[in-house]
Amino acid sequence: MSKIKKSFLLLTVLVTVIIVSGYTKTKSVEKKAKTTKVLENDVNKTINFFVTHGHCSTPFVGAINDLKVDYPVRLDLGNPLENMVISFEVDPNSFNVSRAKELTPRIKTPGLFIGENNEKITFKSTNVYTMGLDWYQVNGKMSIKGVEKEVKLFVTGIRKPNEKIASSLVLDGQVNLFDWGIDYDLIVNEKSDNVPTKWLYLNMKIELI
Repeated sequence: MSKIKKSFLLLTVLVTVIIVSGYTKTKSVEKKAKTTKVLENDVNKTINFFVTHGHCSTPFVGAINDLKVDYPVRLDLGNPLENMVISFEVDPNSFNVSRAKELTPRIKTPGLFIGENNEKITFKSTNVYTMGLDWYQVNGKMSIKGVEKEVKLFVTGIRKPNEKIASSLVLDGQVNLFDWGIDYDLIVNEKSDNVPTKWLYLNMKIELI
């Protein structure tokens, strides 16, 4: 009987050790999985925009003051950036029309993108949806002239065959200027168009280095 009790006690201790060991290991993995990498990249300094009006378009660039990409370090085989958070600020006073310098004053017309208080254009993601491998829909809030609206952008990850995570991202999308009450034609040309200019396109390459 004594041997049975000792065996039972030994088995109980062994099971307890296994459970505690497994719990500790799980907590350790979870802790590592929650580790985040925050990127503040000085290499990424500009973002591309263009507005379309009629048969032509006006491309221009803006200076990025702050760019952050925050994503958990994954230990499994899932999409590595599906929980990322992206945020950035753009100074509309820095806008510059690259192909026609004389159009720069138009893009910097007061009331178009530059508000009375010189607010930055800001974006911060709120939700990310995986569309495919290294392809994401990024929903977030964009503020223009201090007015915040929900927008939807897309991010594509670019990686070399031997890389486990994308070394660069391409962010792009379009937003409706009417959502901010911006009549481009009225502000720039002092006359609303029958076919209004309402789409602002944006594109940015982000180097994750």
